[in-house]
Amino acid sequence: MDLKTLTYLIVGLSFVIYIAIAIWAKASTTGEFYVAGKGVNPVINGMATAADWMSAASFISMAGVIALLGYDGSVYLMGWSGGFVLLALLIAPYLRKFGKFTVPEFIGDRFESKLAKIVAVICLIFISFTYIAGQMRGVGIVFSRFLEVPIGVGLIIGMSVVFIYAVLGGMKGITYTQVAQYCVLIFAYTVPAIFIAFQLTGIAVPQVAFGAQIKNESIFLLQKLDQIVTSLGFNEYTSSSRGMIDTFCITAALMIGTAGMPHVLVRFFTVPKVKDARNSVGWALLFISILYLTAPAVGSMARLNLIETIQIGQVGEAEGNITYAERPNWFKTWEQTGLLEFNDLNNDGRIQYYYDANPEFSEQAKSFGWEGNELSVDPDIMVLANPEIANLPNWVIALIAAGGIAAALSTAAGLLLVISAAISHDLLKGLLIPKISEKNELLAGRIAATFTIFIAGLLGYYPPAFVAQVVAFAFGLAAASLFPTILLGIFNKRVNYQGAISGMIVGLMFTYLYIESYKGLFLRWIGSPWFENTTENWLFGISPEGIGVIGLLLNISITLIVSYSTKPPSESAIALVDKIRYPKNI
Repeated sequence: MDLKTLTYLIVGLSFVIYIAIAIWAKASTTGEFYVAGKGVNPVINGMATAADWMSAASFISMAGVIALLGYDGSVYLMGWSGGFVLLALLIAPYLRKFGKFTVPEFIGDRFESKLAKIVAVICLIFISFTYIAGQMRGVGIVFSRFLEVPIGVGLIIGMSVVFIYAVLGGMKGITYTQVAQYCVLIFAYTVPAIFIAFQLTGIAVPQVAFGAQIKNESIFLLQKLDQIVTSLGFNEYTSSSRGMIDTFCITAALMIGTAGMPHVLVRFFTVPKVKDARNSVGWALLFISILYLTAPAVGSMARLNLIETIQIGQVGEAEGNITYAERPNWFKTWEQTGLLEFNDLNNDGRIQYYYDANPEFSEQAKSFGWEGNELSVDPDIMVLANPEIANLPNWVIALIAAGGIAAALSTAAGLLLVISAAISHDLLKGLLIPKISEKNELLAGRIAATFTIFIAGLLGYYPPAFVAQVVAFAFGLAAASLFPTILLGIFNKRVNYQGAISGMIVGLMFTYLYIESYKGLFLRWIGSPWFENTTENWLFGISPEGIGVIGLLLNISITLIVSYSTKPPSESAIALVDKIRYPKNI
């Protein structure tokens, strides 16, 4: 069976499963729509959280970043996994003890302020839409390559599937759908890794193969990769070229952002008891670790296979007086997506792939007749193209397409729901129409989700950056806005609504404007970024991906200064802190 037919079959079957689960688990009350009736088993919730968490950034982009950046890409691994420790210790059990539906609801009640709730909703929407842009880009990439449809058409198909199970099933439908999506994505990620690990090293366990010798060669995989990339002018694969401060800030922003990410936080409202919330985090980290411990091996093997596949010597037929190398079929296919480009600068028919920004090697390259790097590789294709590069069977390639879609859609659904809940529950019921009936609130939630899906599709069609990078921006925004407010709200009784509001606004605006000024995150349609994105212009040498740490410090500082300069919170607010800090009968 050809690849296209297999892909349609496997992806189509996965869609049928998702929709069937949504119909079976249809939400009939607002409690089921927002928090799955608070009856989800911790193991099930851990698996759903893992699927919610392992988005297109984890599945598609993270190993791609590791493949192209090497050691420097490890910040994503450390940050995105380490954040769950913060969640388990500092956030999850306390939010579950609070016992309502949403993060803005906690902030509004803790600080006894409708304005604080509104600001929290604004922060949530900024974070969620930034994050969802990365997911929809991932959907578009998979559809455009494997189903051979335009990105716009692929986005419409993906949006339609999410619409059915998110709008119909709510959190209840999403939870059980995400369990199925986790099974699909983890199987799709590990099977190709096992194949390629065995192909390269003779060892079928990717984590072991990562540190093993190449088959029939007396050299280790990472040693060979170091030799090859340095011979092409790149830095050593196993060494870092990123500044220590920036490395620390990116890792910290990703960790702290994890503990402030709305679609993850809401999952801990869905379990029966407080201790179940903490257990859910443990199960989630276990399920996540299966993919995260495989990603470094996938990234290194993808980089090695890429270089050894394209650095070829044979020449195809002549056209005029120019000869062209016979590029592999996988290369030609991915060229059609625009995510892989070959520009033959010296017309020799071969692909010169090297780091032409390295002055020393660039001079050496000129002596070979090379006129610059001729290959442009988008990090988002590395995992998806890896099975094709390794010439694996079609069913494995089709499987990874289904996995990529499952990862993107699972997270997109979770984000859509938190945006929907913020609009229908926090704003509509909480502020504008307090006496709205449950039936009408449920309808409003579904309408809000529908409009959110449409906006998400637009963001996927006009993506701000590659998947992992745009997701990192979302984590910076979460680290600078929601996390410090939740943390201080739980552990500092003196913090009041004036401080919380000031801190959220300063943290969010500083972080967003810094990212916008260098990356043109959303305003790029009307003009270029304000500053050239170079390390010389970065504040303290911190990249836009790590600036959320400075936003966090500003938020905490402003919150404490304003809170201690104004009246303390009421006795009822302090009593709420005592209630969630010192829970009984958990």
